Amino acid sequence: QVQLVESGGGLVQAGGSLRLSCAASGRSFSTYRMAWFRQGTGKEREFVASISGSGGFTNYPDSVKGRVTISRDNAKNTVYLQMNSLKPEDTAVYYCAAGLGVGSYAYWGQGTQVTVSS
Repeated sequence: QVQLVESGGGLVQAGGSLRLSCAASGRSFSTYRMAWFRQGTGKEREFVASISGSGGFTNYPDSVKGRVTISRDNAKNTVYLQMNSLKPEDTAVYYCAAGLGVGSYAYWGQGTQVTVSS
């Protein structure tokens, strides 16, 4: 079992930055592939970023590539999402997820709200 708790969301102006954190409890954090997803009001859940257990491999969709960086600190059982040049369309609830297989995430956090004002 893995419990995930996100933090760092808030209100920011367009062009600003935010750093989200996701603290994990449970064993063997480094064996889990971690990811961030987001879901805006009335929208489907969208993949934002993922990172391998070692941190050596990351993946981003074109919609955020170049503006978002995922990283992890396995000693602290924490994964981060640095978001720069934020746009109003980035407004969403951001969720942290953990899984053992590529594209398969069994554990999810409760989400943190990010609101970008124009």
